[in-house]
This record gives sequence, C-alpha cells and structure tokens, in this order.
Amino acid sequence: MLKKKKRFVCMGGGNAMPVAILSELKKQPVFISAICAMLDSGGSAGRLRKDYGIVSPGDIRRAFLALANTSPAIENLFNFRFQVGGLKGHNFANLFITALELSTNNYEKTITELGKLLKVDHKVLPSTIDKSSLCAVLENGEIIEGETNIDIPKHNGKLKIERVFLKPKARAYPKALIEISRADIIIIGPGDLYSSLAQILITEGMADAIKKSRAKKVYICNLMTKYGETKDYSVGDFTSKIEGLIGAPVDRVIYNNKKITEKRSSDYRKKNKELLSPVTPNLGLDKKKFVGADIIKSAGDIVHSPKKLIKTILNI
Repeated sequence: MLKKKKRFVCMGGGNAMPVAILSELKKQPVFISAICAMLDSGGSAGRLRKDYGIVSPGDIRRAFLALANTSPAIENLFNFRFQVGGLKGHNFANLFITALELSTNNYEKTITELGKLLKVDHKVLPSTIDKSSLCAVLENGEIIEGETNIDIPKHNGKLKIERVFLKPKARAYPKALIEISRADIIIIGPGDLYSSLAQILITEGMADAIKKSRAKKVYICNLMTKYGETKDYSVGDFTSKIEGLIGAPVDRVIYNNKKITEKRSSDYRKKNKELLSPVTPNLGLDKKKFVGADIIKSAGDIVHSPKKLIKTILNI
C-alpha cells in the first residue's frame, strides 16, 4: 500500500520562505501548498500594481521559481532584471505575470498557466487577490501605509509597531483556506514579521482557518532583528506576536541556537543595514515547544541553511 504524502502548507513572502523552505522541501516525498504575501507596494511589483491595478506579482513569483522543475535557462530568464531604459528595475517574470493576468482577465487561470509553464508539481496560491494596503500603527499613534514603507521606513524606525491592519479589509483566497483545512503541517515563515507574515495572517478568514486546522503549526523564527519592525525582539517576542495575529498558540517554534560571532554579524550588517542583531532566545523556554537547533549556513551571510532547516522540520 502506497504511503500517503504529507501535506505541507507554507506561508511567507520575500526571499526567505521560498529559498529556505520551498527549494529544499520539494525534494522530499510531500505535497506543498505555498500561500504567498500579495501586498508588495515597492520595486518592480509595486510599480506594476500601481500602473495596471493588478495583484502584486513579486512574492508569488519567488514561490513559483523555488518550486519550478524547468531548465536553468528558463529560470534565469524569469529572474532577469532590466538595467536600462524604460523597463529599468523591472523583473521579467513580473512583466510576464502582469501580461498573463491582463490578457486572461482571470487570476486563477494566470497562476494555473504559470504553474504549467514552470512545471510546478505543487500549489502556489495567493493569500488574497483583493486590492488592499498594509498599514501599521506606531506606538506614537502615527499610521504608516504601504508594505514598502513599513519594510523600508522613512519614519523613525525606532518607534515600535503596535498593530497592523489592512485598508480596505481583504478576504483570504478561498482555495488557500481549503489547503489549510487539508494540511498535516502548517509552516509560518521565515520572513519579516509585519511586512511579510502579518499581511497573510490578518486577511479575513486566515487566522480562523489556521486555528480550526488539525495540522501541526510550526513557526520558523527569524535569525536577525530588523530596524523599523523588530528592534530588540527575542524568540519569545516573535512568537507571541505571531500567536497574537493567529489568536491561538503554535505547536512548535524553530529557532537558531548556533552562536554567531560579532565579526560575522557585523559583516552581514554592512550589506543589510536594516538588520540589527542576531535574535536571542529567552531563558527558560519550554523545550518541547521551542526547538533550538543549528539552522544557519556554516559561514558567510547569516541566512537559514535549507538542508538543516528542513531536516529539523522533518524531525518534528
């Protein structure tokens, strides 16, 4: 009798979740449903969203490429970014997805055709297809509107974010909710807490679906704190914010417990000035719930090692 494949739902945006989770998890005998952040308001994706009134193609593009089973030439083409002229700054895949959406006038058909083209054996789904903006309320009452303005603050980034909301409210994509209900394991992160993960979790219906799901819920904690979002956050702080957004506890939290030297941290911060310091674990964490492990690459940039991270997840 064939063993039924475990169903993984992976939630995130940016580069972190696709690179750290999807690229390695697809090598395992599992079925993946990636649920992507959709409210990117900066860069190429933000420009296209503003110009054409489309659903942002940026984060969903990264998930499709991480799960693709196509030739290196096609992957290079979809990652190509124009450097000069009127298209300067635009990513080819963003333009392709935009043209596909405009020509079909059907977002579901757009992602279906993209999956066929890239030979994706799993599902890549938007968290929402409603037109909305991510907003953050700071501790001084100021409201910041737009994902990119939260991600790259023009305001005083030392001010803490009190809460986030969507303007106008956005409904979770129905097929994403179905996949959550069918999941064996739900993985949240890694990714920026507010500008990436929160925008998924606060879409209407998403938190309730996660709470009702019988799946094991696993949160992958960030490796570094970030200016404007998570200054001075510990593992416990990240976890409590995620659980607050869901309205329920997660089953496991995976965090890095490998010591990071000050030189390595300093070298990484020179290339990523928004990053502040390695995330530290709290004393007395429940060892059953909080799983500390060496999950970073052995040298160089302070990023998750996909192989180490997936091994840790599968051990759970």
